[in-house]
Amino acid sequence: MITRRLSSVLVERLQQTPVVALLGARQVGKTTLALALEMDKPKHYLDLERPSDIAKLADPELYLSRFSDHLVILDEIQVIPSLFPLLRSLVDERRRRGEKVAQFLILGSATRDLLQQSSETLAGRISYLELNPLGLTEVKTPLDSLERHWLRGGYPDSFLAPTDEASNQWREDYVTSHIERHLPQLGITATPILLRRLCTMVAHQQGSTLNISKLAGSLGIDGKTVRHYLDLLEGLYLLRTLPAWSRNSKKRLVRSAKVYWRDSGILHNLAELQEIEQVLGHPLCGHSWEGYCLEQILTNLPSRYTASHYRTHAGAEIDLVIETPKGKTLAVEIKRTLSPKLTPSFIESSKTIQSTQGFFIMPDGDPIPLSDSVEAMSLLDFMDKIPQL
Repeated sequence: MITRRLSSVLVERLQQTPVVALLGARQVGKTTLALALEMDKPKHYLDLERPSDIAKLADPELYLSRFSDHLVILDEIQVIPSLFPLLRSLVDERRRRGEKVAQFLILGSATRDLLQQSSETLAGRISYLELNPLGLTEVKTPLDSLERHWLRGGYPDSFLAPTDEASNQWREDYVTSHIERHLPQLGITATPILLRRLCTMVAHQQGSTLNISKLAGSLGIDGKTVRHYLDLLEGLYLLRTLPAWSRNSKKRLVRSAKVYWRDSGILHNLAELQEIEQVLGHPLCGHSWEGYCLEQILTNLPSRYTASHYRTHAGAEIDLVIETPKGKTLAVEIKRTLSPKLTPSFIESSKTIQSTQGFFIMPDGDPIPLSDSVEAMSLLDFMDKIPQL
């Protein structure tokens, strides 16, 4: 059992808030984490995609009232959104009786609908947490190398598979299930062939500012439809968009967001890269490494830190701009090299965004000062340093 970084935070939230929503992509381990929680009350679990559990909720108020002394775990809550008003009523009733806080833990993999439904009925009674695939800090042991995590990604079944071939097969099945089942359930009428083409084309533009019109033209559909599909993929925690840095500047800046597949293993599957040697020799290697590091960093950023990318039409860019609550601006460049060098482009861009510190992220190695305000360090060292900045 791999200890999840979110475990202690989840227990703390359950002790403070009547309803906690644990959100994240399918198969990241939400159910495993929920059932492994050590609480001071018994747990009762319902999977709302299982017909037998749905049948138990024919009269949901009567059924759930039987478990007033339990932590009730409702998995895939978005399947029955009509439960939200009932949860509000039960929470308020139990509050009036002075019962302990922990009552409902709801799990979901569709952010937009879930947040919309719950925010309208459970305002002031619910707290949200996002569970991501296994992060590098969670699998950091001598047997779990960074390259293995980068190649396979962080989905537990993929990362822990006995061979690279088995891992890739799991990811192939995962992508297929979304294309053939989960996306059509959200109202997408496109064929599986078109959806896979879309996913593959986005994979080959990892870390780029997508040209929606060009993408739509290649697929033979309109731009609004492509935008809708990408929004759904982001809502399912599969894609991440990194907004452009925007401040008063005389330079002509690129205003479009960059798009990344959040899990490097899914990216490699879509690009048909099954072994680390194939990744290292592929033109996608640099962008894959950038997206991998970016995801590890962003999922570990403390609250109220903001992230963006900087790029001018002349080509000057910074991969990641982090702004802290203390007013610091960090310029982060991600390079897969052990001998990074400062470039005029990085220096000029850092001045434009008025960065207070600069960092070059390397795969490994001891920290190396590149200037008075710029330092090169490994990904793990940088992640350890973030809370101190």
